[in-house]
Amino acid sequence: MADNLQVKEVKIREDERFIVCFNPEAAERDAAVRAVMVGKLEQLLAGSDRLSPTRRAELAGRISMMPGPARYLRTTPAGLLRLDKATIAAEAKLDGKYLLRCSDPAMSAEDIALGYKQLIGVERGWRDLETHLELRPVYHRREDRIRAHVPLCWLALLLVRIIETRTGRTWAAVREDLQDLQDLHVGVFTGPAGTFAQTSEPTTVTKTVLAALDVAAPKKILQLTPATAADETGKQTD
Repeated sequence: MADNLQVKEVKIREDERFIVCFNPEAAERDAAVRAVMVGKLEQLLAGSDRLSPTRRAELAGRISMMPGPARYLRTTPAGLLRLDKATIAAEAKLDGKYLLRCSDPAMSAEDIALGYKQLIGVERGWRDLETHLELRPVYHRREDRIRAHVPLCWLALLLVRIIETRTGRTWAAVREDLQDLQDLHVGVFTGPAGTFAQTSEPTTVTKTVLAALDVAAPKKILQLTPATAADETGKQTD
């Protein structure tokens, strides 16, 4: 399937189907996130065996307030704090996997999985509209401005999706790279030959993003004004 998504159907009854989906990219992300959480927990547990039972209990209490690392913590019968390797191994088996339930006997397993992915995309679109693009709340007081605000947000969302499709990256990652555009400057230089305006050099990352979007980078020389004879005469007179 598209995006390397793998699906397998498990039929329980004629009117109840389960679709097991596996996404290799999501599996890598899940493993990377878990590795960070386990590494953080290992740092917290380092030297904990030398603590008094009271201090060790206090440490366990602090860890319990951390949803990520707390999942992988276990306490031995002797009160020592250890990594829960069984939980870690069990979660590793589920990396990149999720289960879908469907009662439609006509839809193929691939269509069920793709439909679910499209639903996720729609939900993400609404989140982006409400957060990054600030569709709500609306601070306009005139009706015509409110009506204009909504289509502008939809157009912005369309541009975001076009950028993600063409670059193959998330908008958050691309936007971070495009922050370099704010460092572009225009310098105006004057010499005996005249005056010219020149832009600073965009970074390699910025050039790559602009090329993927088929957007031309700013010209090196924006303006060139040769010195006139009158200017030269005035300088000699001065």
